[in-house]
Amino acid sequence: MLILAPSILAADFSRLGDEIRTVDAAGAQYIHIDVMDGAFVPSISFGMPVIERVRGCTDRVFDVHMMVEAPERYIGAMRKAGADIICVHAEACRHLDRALNQIRETGAKAAVAINPATPVETLSCVLGEADMFLLMTVNPGFGGQKLIPYTLDKVRRLRAMLNEAGLSADIEVDGGIGTANVRDAIEAGANVIVAGTSVFKGDPAANTREFLKIMAEYENA
Repeated sequence: MLILAPSILAADFSRLGDEIRTVDAAGAQYIHIDVMDGAFVPSISFGMPVIERVRGCTDRVFDVHMMVEAPERYIGAMRKAGADIICVHAEACRHLDRALNQIRETGAKAAVAINPATPVETLSCVLGEADMFLLMTVNPGFGGQKLIPYTLDKVRRLRAMLNEAGLSADIEVDGGIGTANVRDAIEAGANVIVAGTSVFKGDPAANTREFLKIMAEYENA
């Protein structure tokens, strides 16, 4: 199943609740929430209080991407705030397997992210331990970047690894995805599409519907 996850990092923060309701009403299945600490990535975004406040705006899946050092410290609080999927970076976890177990113990789905320059083979030992794998298609920390082409080769390799292992975990891509290249990401093997600027710049409802139209055409082809 193909899933659109608009990233609220690109939303108008002065109208955040309304922006979330808009993409929800337009059909987006997930809401992607980038949590940045200013250490693992240069930027600082928002944390549990914001997530908790906007949780009441929608019943869509909250897909929380933790771009923070030692994310294990916050997993319980993220779940309590309303996270449905909690994604930690392999590069930020000293004990990745333990972090994934910790996520699952909260009742949330567990996900692992890796940066563009991290080999996809890093995930080989946890292929069966995560519900979703996020392959960053830009270097994390800032919105509005261009997709790094070689990252789609990593998507292909990861999908092949999962298929060979008989696993059907989701593959999410995040960074530089727009209506002009979303088909390339899907054809490479991704099924969860994060889009920030390309959804929230201009008309978020119309942009969401355009993404979903393309994705439905691909699924029905």
